[in-house]
Amino acid sequence: MNTVQYKCPNCGAELTFDPAHQNFSCEYCDSTYTEAEMQTLYQQMEQQAKASADPEADTLESEKDEKAFEEGTRLYTCQNCGAQIIAEAETAATFCYYCHAPVVLAGRLSGEYCPAYVLPFALNREDALDKFHKWCKKRWFLPKGFTSEKQLEKMSGVYVPFWLTNCQADTYVSGIAKRVRSWTEGNYRVTETQEYLVERAAMIPYRAVPADGSQKIEDALMDAIEPFPYGKMKPFSMQYLSGFMAQKYDVTYEQVLPRVKQRVEEASVSLLRNDIKGYSSVALSQKRAVLQNVQHDYVLLPVWFMHYRYQGKNYNFAINGQTGTQAGTPPLSLPKALVFSGVLGVVVMLISLLLGGIMFR
Repeated sequence: MNTVQYKCPNCGAELTFDPAHQNFSCEYCDSTYTEAEMQTLYQQMEQQAKASADPEADTLESEKDEKAFEEGTRLYTCQNCGAQIIAEAETAATFCYYCHAPVVLAGRLSGEYCPAYVLPFALNREDALDKFHKWCKKRWFLPKGFTSEKQLEKMSGVYVPFWLTNCQADTYVSGIAKRVRSWTEGNYRVTETQEYLVERAAMIPYRAVPADGSQKIEDALMDAIEPFPYGKMKPFSMQYLSGFMAQKYDVTYEQVLPRVKQRVEEASVSLLRNDIKGYSSVALSQKRAVLQNVQHDYVLLPVWFMHYRYQGKNYNFAINGQTGTQAGTPPLSLPKALVFSGVLGVVVMLISLLLGGIMFR
Protein backbone atom coordinates (compact mmCIF):
# COMPACT_ATOMS: atom_id res chain seq x y z
CA MET A 1 0.00 0.00 0.00
CA ASN A 2 1.47 3.35 -1.07
CA THR A 3 1.42 6.26 1.34
CA VAL A 4 2.57 9.86 1.10
CA GLN A 5 5.16 10.91 3.66
CA TYR A 6 5.66 14.60 4.42
CA LYS A 7 9.44 14.82 4.15
CA CYS A 8 11.68 17.80 3.62
CA PRO A 9 12.53 18.09 -0.11
CA ASN A 10 16.03 19.35 0.80
CA CYS A 11 17.24 16.74 3.29
CA GLY A 12 14.51 14.10 3.53
CA ALA A 13 13.85 14.60 7.27
CA GLU A 14 10.33 14.72 8.69
CA LEU A 15 8.49 18.06 8.48
CA THR A 16 6.45 19.29 11.45
CA PHE A 17 3.87 22.05 11.77
CA ASP A 18 5.24 25.12 13.57
CA PRO A 19 2.42 26.86 15.50
CA ALA A 20 4.50 29.98 16.16
CA HIS A 21 5.04 30.76 12.48
CA GLN A 22 2.05 28.84 11.03
CA ASN A 23 4.22 26.98 8.56
CA PHE A 24 5.98 23.64 8.16
CA SER A 25 9.61 23.39 9.21
CA CYS A 26 12.52 20.98 9.18
CA GLU A 27 14.58 20.93 12.36
CA TYR A 28 17.60 19.44 10.60
CA CYS A 29 18.23 21.85 7.71
CA ASP A 30 16.03 24.77 8.92
CA SER A 31 13.96 24.79 5.74
CA THR A 32 10.45 26.22 6.02
CA TYR A 33 7.41 25.84 3.78
CA THR A 34 4.03 27.56 3.68
CA GLU A 35 0.83 25.58 3.36
CA ALA A 36 0.53 26.57 -0.29
CA GLU A 37 4.09 25.41 -0.99
CA MET A 38 3.41 22.11 0.77
CA GLN A 39 0.30 21.52 -1.29
CA THR A 40 2.20 22.26 -4.48
CA LEU A 41 5.14 20.05 -3.50
CA TYR A 42 3.03 17.04 -2.62
CA GLN A 43 0.01 17.28 -4.88
CA GLN A 44 1.76 15.37 -7.63
CA MET A 45 3.13 12.80 -5.17
CA GLU A 46 -0.34 12.19 -3.74
CA GLN A 47 -1.80 11.74 -7.21
CA GLN A 48 0.94 9.29 -8.11
CA ALA A 49 0.43 7.33 -4.91
CA LYS A 50 -3.31 7.04 -5.50
CA ALA A 51 -2.85 6.17 -9.14
CA SER A 52 -0.35 3.39 -8.38
CA ALA A 53 -2.67 1.97 -5.74
CA ASP A 54 -5.59 1.82 -8.22
CA PRO A 55 -4.67 3.16 -11.68
CA GLU A 56 -8.20 2.87 -13.08
CA ALA A 57 -9.97 4.41 -10.10
CA ASP A 58 -12.41 7.17 -10.96
CA THR A 59 -13.85 8.25 -7.63
CA LEU A 60 -15.35 11.47 -6.36
CA GLU A 61 -13.06 14.04 -4.76
CA SER A 62 -14.51 13.40 -1.29
CA GLU A 63 -13.82 9.68 -1.68
CA LYS A 64 -10.23 10.48 -2.65
CA ASP A 65 -9.80 12.61 0.45
CA GLU A 66 -11.13 9.81 2.65
CA LYS A 67 -8.81 7.32 0.98
CA ALA A 68 -5.79 9.58 1.47
CA PHE A 69 -6.74 10.08 5.12
CA GLU A 70 -7.08 6.33 5.64
CA GLU A 71 -3.73 5.58 4.04
CA GLY A 72 -1.86 8.42 5.77
CA THR A 73 -2.97 7.81 9.34
CA ARG A 74 -2.62 5.06 11.91
CA LEU A 75 -4.78 4.19 14.88
CA TYR A 76 -3.29 3.38 18.28
CA THR A 77 -5.28 1.86 21.16
CA CYS A 78 -4.52 2.23 24.85
CA GLN A 79 -4.85 -1.14 26.56
CA ASN A 80 -5.35 0.58 29.92
CA CYS A 81 -8.17 3.09 29.32
CA GLY A 82 -9.30 2.25 25.80
CA ALA A 83 -8.54 5.63 24.24
CA GLN A 84 -7.97 5.56 20.49
CA ILE A 85 -5.31 7.94 19.20
CA ILE A 86 -4.82 9.07 15.61
CA ALA A 87 -1.30 9.77 14.38
CA GLU A 88 0.29 10.19 11.00
CA ALA A 89 1.75 7.07 9.45
CA GLU A 90 5.33 7.83 10.56
CA THR A 91 4.51 8.74 14.18
CA ALA A 92 5.43 6.28 16.92
CA ALA A 93 2.93 7.00 19.71
CA THR A 94 4.63 5.84 22.90
CA PHE A 95 2.05 6.67 25.57
CA CYS A 96 -1.59 7.59 26.08
CA TYR A 97 -2.02 11.28 26.86
CA TYR A 98 -4.97 10.41 29.11
CA CYS A 99 -3.45 7.85 31.45
CA HIS A 100 0.24 7.67 30.32
CA ALA A 101 0.02 3.93 29.66
CA PRO A 102 1.81 2.51 26.57
CA VAL A 103 -0.29 2.29 23.42
CA VAL A 104 -0.16 -0.30 20.66
CA LEU A 105 -0.75 -0.03 16.94
CA ALA A 106 -4.30 -1.03 16.06
CA GLY A 107 -4.14 -0.51 12.29
CA ARG A 108 -5.53 1.97 9.82
CA LEU A 109 -8.33 4.41 10.54
CA SER A 110 -11.38 4.37 8.31
CA GLY A 111 -11.72 7.28 5.92
CA GLU A 112 -15.15 8.11 7.36
CA TYR A 113 -13.32 9.65 10.35
CA CYS A 114 -11.67 12.26 8.14
CA PRO A 115 -12.65 15.70 9.51
CA ALA A 116 -13.91 18.54 7.35
CA TYR A 117 -11.81 21.23 9.04
CA VAL A 118 -8.87 21.63 11.38
CA LEU A 119 -7.90 24.56 13.59
CA PRO A 120 -4.07 24.59 13.63
CA PHE A 121 -2.10 25.04 16.84
CA ALA A 122 -1.01 28.63 17.52
CA LEU A 123 0.87 27.78 20.73
CA ASN A 124 4.00 25.65 20.57
CA ARG A 125 5.19 23.42 23.39
CA GLU A 126 7.29 26.16 25.01
CA ASP A 127 4.31 28.53 25.04
CA ALA A 128 2.14 25.87 26.65
CA LEU A 129 4.72 25.08 29.34
CA ASP A 130 5.16 28.77 30.12
CA LYS A 131 1.43 29.21 30.66
CA PHE A 132 1.35 26.04 32.76
CA HIS A 133 4.14 27.33 35.04
CA LYS A 134 2.31 30.64 35.52
CA TRP A 135 -0.86 28.72 36.37
CA CYS A 136 1.03 26.64 38.94
CA LYS A 137 2.61 29.67 40.67
CA LYS A 138 -0.84 30.77 41.84
CA ARG A 139 -1.46 27.41 43.54
CA TRP A 140 0.64 26.92 46.66
CA PHE A 141 -0.32 23.39 47.61
CA LEU A 142 0.52 21.44 44.44
CA PRO A 143 2.45 18.16 44.86
CA LYS A 144 6.12 18.48 43.94
CA GLY A 145 5.83 15.89 41.18
CA PHE A 146 3.13 17.90 39.40
CA THR A 147 5.75 20.25 37.96
CA SER A 148 8.68 17.83 37.67
CA GLU A 149 10.56 17.55 34.38
CA LYS A 150 9.42 13.94 34.02
CA GLN A 151 5.81 15.03 34.33
CA LEU A 152 6.15 18.02 31.99
CA GLU A 153 7.65 15.81 29.29
CA LYS A 154 4.25 14.17 28.99
CA MET A 155 2.40 17.34 28.02
CA SER A 156 0.96 16.51 24.61
CA GLY A 157 -0.42 18.53 21.75
CA VAL A 158 -3.64 16.80 20.72
CA TYR A 159 -6.27 17.56 18.12
CA VAL A 160 -9.58 16.91 19.90
CA PRO A 161 -12.62 15.78 17.86
CA PHE A 162 -15.51 18.26 17.94
CA TRP A 163 -18.90 18.52 16.31
CA LEU A 164 -19.84 22.09 15.31
CA THR A 165 -23.50 22.89 14.74
CA ASN A 166 -25.04 25.68 12.67
CA CYS A 167 -28.76 26.24 13.18
CA GLN A 168 -31.58 28.68 13.83
CA ALA A 169 -33.58 28.63 17.05
CA ASP A 170 -37.27 29.51 16.72
CA THR A 171 -37.66 30.83 20.27
CA TYR A 172 -40.70 31.94 22.26
CA VAL A 173 -41.15 32.92 25.92
CA SER A 174 -44.11 34.27 27.86
CA GLY A 175 -44.94 34.97 31.47
CA ILE A 176 -46.14 37.45 34.05
CA ALA A 177 -44.21 40.63 34.73
CA LYS A 178 -44.89 42.75 37.78
CA ARG A 179 -44.35 46.43 38.35
CA VAL A 180 -44.46 47.43 42.00
CA ARG A 181 -44.49 50.94 43.43
CA SER A 182 -45.06 52.22 46.99
CA TRP A 183 -45.90 55.57 48.55
CA THR A 184 -47.14 57.08 51.81
CA GLU A 185 -50.61 58.56 52.29
CA GLY A 186 -51.05 60.01 55.75
CA ASN A 187 -50.44 57.22 58.23
CA TYR A 188 -50.63 54.52 55.58
CA ARG A 189 -48.05 52.91 53.37
CA VAL A 190 -49.62 52.08 50.00
CA THR A 191 -48.23 49.46 47.65
CA GLU A 192 -49.53 49.07 44.12
CA THR A 193 -48.75 45.96 42.07
CA GLN A 194 -49.52 45.85 38.36
CA GLU A 195 -49.27 42.62 36.41
CA TYR A 196 -48.64 42.33 32.68
CA LEU A 197 -48.62 39.44 30.26
CA VAL A 198 -45.25 39.62 28.47
CA GLU A 199 -44.16 37.74 25.36
CA ARG A 200 -41.05 37.62 23.26
CA ALA A 201 -40.35 35.70 20.05
CA ALA A 202 -37.34 35.60 17.74
CA MET A 203 -35.55 33.48 15.19
CA ILE A 204 -32.00 33.38 16.55
CA PRO A 205 -29.12 32.18 14.32
CA TYR A 206 -26.25 30.14 15.77
CA ARG A 207 -22.94 29.26 14.18
CA ALA A 208 -20.35 26.73 15.35
CA VAL A 209 -22.00 25.55 18.56
CA PRO A 210 -19.34 23.12 19.87
CA ALA A 211 -19.64 19.69 21.47
CA ASP A 212 -16.61 17.43 21.86
CA GLY A 213 -16.81 13.97 20.35
CA SER A 214 -14.72 12.08 22.91
CA GLN A 215 -15.95 10.01 25.83
CA LYS A 216 -12.54 10.21 27.51
CA ILE A 217 -12.49 14.00 27.80
CA GLU A 218 -14.60 15.75 30.41
CA ASP A 219 -17.17 18.00 28.76
CA ALA A 220 -16.73 20.56 31.55
CA LEU A 221 -12.98 20.73 30.86
CA MET A 222 -13.54 21.48 27.20
CA ASP A 223 -16.29 23.99 28.00
CA ALA A 224 -13.88 25.80 30.32
CA ILE A 225 -11.31 26.50 27.57
CA GLU A 226 -13.83 27.75 25.02
CA PRO A 227 -14.23 29.64 22.81
CA PHE A 228 -12.01 28.63 19.90
CA PRO A 229 -11.48 31.09 17.02
CA TYR A 230 -13.43 29.12 14.42
CA GLY A 231 -12.79 31.75 11.79
CA LYS A 232 -9.17 30.53 11.62
CA MET A 233 -10.12 26.95 10.72
CA LYS A 234 -8.73 25.48 7.52
CA PRO A 235 -9.89 22.63 5.30
CA PHE A 236 -8.42 19.47 6.78
CA SER A 237 -5.01 18.36 5.59
CA MET A 238 -2.92 15.59 7.10
CA GLN A 239 0.01 18.00 7.11
CA TYR A 240 -1.37 19.59 10.29
CA LEU A 241 -1.09 16.28 12.16
CA SER A 242 2.67 16.34 11.73
CA GLY A 243 4.24 16.58 15.18
CA PHE A 244 0.91 16.17 17.01
CA MET A 245 -1.58 13.46 17.82
CA ALA A 246 -5.33 13.38 17.41
CA GLN A 247 -8.24 11.62 19.04
CA LYS A 248 -10.66 9.46 17.06
CA TYR A 249 -14.22 10.49 17.80
CA ASP A 250 -16.19 7.86 19.68
CA VAL A 251 -19.33 9.94 20.23
CA THR A 252 -21.50 10.35 17.13
CA TYR A 253 -23.32 13.54 16.19
CA GLU A 254 -26.65 11.92 17.06
CA GLN A 255 -25.30 11.34 20.57
CA VAL A 256 -24.13 14.94 21.09
CA LEU A 257 -27.23 16.52 19.53
CA PRO A 258 -29.25 16.56 22.81
CA ARG A 259 -26.40 18.48 24.49
CA VAL A 260 -26.26 20.93 21.58
CA LYS A 261 -30.03 21.44 21.79
CA GLN A 262 -29.79 22.11 25.51
CA ARG A 263 -27.05 24.72 25.04
CA VAL A 264 -28.94 26.47 22.25
CA GLU A 265 -32.26 26.39 24.12
CA GLU A 266 -30.76 27.78 27.33
CA ALA A 267 -28.92 30.54 25.47
CA SER A 268 -31.99 31.48 23.41
CA VAL A 269 -34.38 31.62 26.37
CA SER A 270 -31.84 33.65 28.36
CA LEU A 271 -31.46 36.11 25.48
CA LEU A 272 -35.21 36.75 25.28
CA ARG A 273 -35.59 36.82 29.07
CA ASN A 274 -32.94 39.56 29.29
CA ASP A 275 -34.87 41.56 26.70
CA ILE A 276 -37.82 41.93 29.10
CA LYS A 277 -36.86 45.07 30.98
CA GLY A 278 -38.49 47.75 33.10
CA TYR A 279 -40.31 45.47 35.54
CA SER A 280 -39.81 44.68 39.21
CA SER A 281 -39.93 40.94 38.53
CA VAL A 282 -40.59 38.51 35.69
CA ALA A 283 -41.79 34.90 36.04
CA LEU A 284 -41.74 32.91 32.80
CA SER A 285 -44.46 30.30 32.41
CA GLN A 286 -43.69 29.17 28.86
CA LYS A 287 -40.31 28.63 27.24
CA ARG A 288 -39.73 27.08 23.86
CA ALA A 289 -36.81 26.88 21.42
CA VAL A 290 -37.07 24.71 18.32
CA LEU A 291 -33.93 24.12 16.26
CA GLN A 292 -34.30 24.52 12.51
CA ASN A 293 -31.98 24.19 9.51
CA VAL A 294 -29.54 22.13 11.57
CA GLN A 295 -26.17 21.49 9.90
CA HIS A 296 -22.99 20.08 11.40
CA ASP A 297 -19.29 19.62 10.67
CA TYR A 298 -16.74 17.27 12.16
CA VAL A 299 -13.56 19.19 13.03
CA LEU A 300 -10.32 18.86 14.99
CA LEU A 301 -9.47 21.56 17.55
CA PRO A 302 -6.04 22.06 19.20
CA VAL A 303 -5.55 21.34 22.91
CA TRP A 304 -2.42 20.90 25.02
CA PHE A 305 -3.11 18.10 27.52
CA MET A 306 -1.44 16.92 30.69
CA HIS A 307 -2.63 14.07 32.89
CA TYR A 308 -1.49 13.54 36.48
CA ARG A 309 -2.28 10.72 38.87
CA TYR A 310 -1.97 11.49 42.58
CA GLN A 311 -3.00 9.30 45.51
CA GLY A 312 -5.23 7.13 43.35
CA LYS A 313 -7.03 10.01 41.62
CA ASN A 314 -6.71 11.34 38.07
CA TYR A 315 -6.23 15.04 37.39
CA ASN A 316 -6.43 16.60 33.93
CA PHE A 317 -5.09 19.94 32.76
CA ALA A 318 -5.88 21.51 29.37
CA ILE A 319 -4.79 24.59 27.42
CA ASN A 320 -6.60 25.96 24.39
CA GLY A 321 -4.00 25.53 21.63
CA GLN A 322 -5.06 28.80 19.96
CA THR A 323 -6.01 31.24 22.71
CA GLY A 324 -4.03 29.87 25.68
CA THR A 325 -7.08 29.65 27.96
CA GLN A 326 -6.35 27.13 30.73
CA ALA A 327 -8.49 24.84 32.85
CA GLY A 328 -8.01 21.97 35.26
CA THR A 329 -8.55 20.80 38.81
CA PRO A 330 -5.21 20.96 40.68
CA PRO A 331 -4.26 18.15 43.08
CA LEU A 332 -3.79 19.12 46.73
CA SER A 333 -0.66 18.10 48.62
CA LEU A 334 -1.89 17.33 52.13
CA PRO A 335 1.59 17.60 53.74
CA LYS A 336 2.06 21.11 52.27
CA ALA A 337 -1.40 22.15 53.45
CA LEU A 338 -0.74 20.81 56.96
CA VAL A 339 2.62 22.58 57.19
CA PHE A 340 1.04 25.84 56.05
CA SER A 341 -1.81 25.45 58.56
CA GLY A 342 0.68 24.74 61.35
CA VAL A 343 2.83 27.76 60.53
CA LEU A 344 -0.26 29.96 60.23
CA GLY A 345 -1.50 28.69 63.60
CA VAL A 346 1.83 29.53 65.27
CA VAL A 347 1.83 33.02 63.74
CA VAL A 348 -1.72 33.67 64.93
CA MET A 349 -0.85 32.44 68.43
CA LEU A 350 2.23 34.68 68.63
CA ILE A 351 0.25 37.69 67.47
CA SER A 352 -2.44 36.93 70.06
CA LEU A 353 0.15 36.64 72.84
CA LEU A 354 1.81 39.84 71.74
CA LEU A 355 -1.47 41.75 71.68
CA GLY A 356 -2.48 40.25 75.02
CA GLY A 357 0.81 41.38 76.61
CA ILE A 358 0.30 44.91 75.35
CA MET A 359 -3.24 45.07 76.78
CA PHE A 360 -2.09 44.02 80.29
CA ARG A 361 0.62 46.66 80.53
